[in-house]
Formats: sequence, structure tokens, C-alpha cells
Amino acid sequence: MIDFESSPIFKLKPIDISEARDDFNKFLIEGESIFAGFKTIRDQVVFTNKRIIAANVQGITGSKVDYTSLPYSKIQAFSVESSGTFDLDCEIVVYLSEVGKVKFEIKGSFDLIQFNQYISKYVLA
Repeated sequence: MIDFESSPIFKLKPIDISEARDDFNKFLIEGESIFAGFKTIRDQVVFTNKRIIAANVQGITGSKVDYTSLPYSKIQAFSVESSGTFDLDCEIVVYLSEVGKVKFEIKGSFDLIQFNQYISKYVLA
């Protein structure tokens, strides 16, 4: 599992969901679908209608991948922060009962309002 205490911030760039790792689809359950995808240089994070799935690529060859699933049912609170004039990144922070705070820093063009509506719909259900 990803060590969120020593590395709680993911610096991510939005990607089209068609660019998400193919292996994410192997983990989806019936009725689950991806609505947002993000990446670092090697790692990726997707948000589905049920959970957040993070793929942490390990090792020099990248053949070893750690997948961490963060179910929305375990989220106790969340926040979103829009980008500003000088700080061009927006932030999404989720607080999970067992893991603690997980912060996602999003670089580039991103519709935070629509994303907040999706998260609200699934977390508050």
C-alpha cells in the first residue's frame, strides 16, 4: 500500500480517461466506471463512482505496480481548492478513517466544479 504518511501529496496532471492504465479496468466491479484520471511521470490515479484507485509504479523497469484502493465509504471529509493568480494548481484533499489525509495537487486545466459535484454525489450518497 502507498505510504500516505511519508508522501501524502500526489502532484498530478489530468489525463483523458482513455489514457488510464488498462489494468485499472481489471479492478473495476460491476457498475463501476472511471470519471477522472490523473498521472505523474509513472504513477496514475483514477476516480471512479465507487473509489479512488492509485497505481504506484515501482522499480527501475516499472514491472512492479502497487495498487491502492480508497473507497468513498471510508471518506470522512473532503475539500477542494481552486487555483489562483499565482498558484496555478488546484488541490483535492480527502480524509479517510484509517489512512488519514491524502492530498492530490492537480496541475494544468481541470474542471474543479464538475469534479466536486461528482465527488459530492458519490461520497455523500
